[in-house]
Amino acid sequence: MTDIDLTNAVWRKSSRSNAQSNCVEVAFLMDDAVAVRDTKDQGHGPVLVFTRDEWVAFIGGAKDSEFDI
Repeated sequence: MTDIDLTNAVWRKSSRSNAQSNCVEVAFLMDDAVAVRDTKDQGHGPVLVFTRDEWVAFIGGAKDSEFDI
């Protein structure tokens, strides 16, 4: 897999995230990739990168309660 340059990524987190930083951040990258990271790692932890289609499928599944336990 090719390394992705995240130097200029603009990270966003939910306005509903709590003060303890228990949330994830998302960055929409060039070439329709979406990067996701854990906020508590303060930018030093692993980053997952998804294609736009994978991200759309995930969001759709979340909205449809596919991941509810």
